[in-house]
Amino acid sequence: MFEVRISARKLVFITNYMPDRYWSVQFIIMEKYNQPLLIVLFVLLSSFTIYKTRENNKPTLWLIGDSTVRNGTYDRGDGGLWGWGHFIHELFDTTKISIQNKAFGGTSSLSFVTGGFWEKVRPNIKKGDYVLIQFGHNDGNPTTLKGNGDDSTMVTNPKTQKSVMAHSFGYNIRKYIDETKAMGGIPIVLSLVPRNIWKDGKVDRVGAEYVAIDKEVATQKGVDFIDLNKIIADHYDELGEAKVMADYFTVKDHTHTIEAGAKFNAACVVEGLRGLKKQPFKKYLLN
Repeated sequence: MFEVRISARKLVFITNYMPDRYWSVQFIIMEKYNQPLLIVLFVLLSSFTIYKTRENNKPTLWLIGDSTVRNGTYDRGDGGLWGWGHFIHELFDTTKISIQNKAFGGTSSLSFVTGGFWEKVRPNIKKGDYVLIQFGHNDGNPTTLKGNGDDSTMVTNPKTQKSVMAHSFGYNIRKYIDETKAMGGIPIVLSLVPRNIWKDGKVDRVGAEYVAIDKEVATQKGVDFIDLNKIIADHYDELGEAKVMADYFTVKDHTHTIEAGAKFNAACVVEGLRGLKKQPFKKYLLN
């Protein structure tokens, strides 16, 4: 909404927008004012309103997941380590689509919900938005049950020592899919990125059980699945252990990548997006 109020002693410009997608701006000029200044302010605020309206009409690509997507509390490359979500905007035409990286380090498919991170995303999903879902690295604990069943049980979170209701990994991923669809969004499931662990000259594709469940759930729910684990691992195998270690990782961390590795993984995500059957991202991706 854009509103102008004029009275004998003041001129008020007001634009009201909702959090995350909107802004709130209020300029009040009291008592004396000159006409040229008011005209300039009116034009500027009108332009601002038109710009924000166009911004809000663009679809948004939401990213949710763990530290391999967004590393560190503030996504500042702590320790020189980055998640692929920090750089993926460089591969998109952001005049046509917005990118919102809302992943959070250390989260599992359950704790992203119980920690309140999902609720910062879900209400803001609008019709036509996309949500990329990538979990698995932090799900190997009692708070995530194995498989894709509907069973649940009360367990103690080893980090917080609080009781939580645990569901299967597949159930948790289905929850994101269902709630994204309910908001009019389009969910896309990604398998977890591989670690820099090698065996017999090949990268060890750890987390295979999560990859299988991701694929099963995506098929079950009729949504797209990108086997990011396979895409990246295949490229790692082609490059070789020495080059991957030298270019993408540090000797202290086999999970989180340095900047070059994060950009490489972002390119692999885009490779997966380009490979989707209906190519929904074709008009948003840079050549």
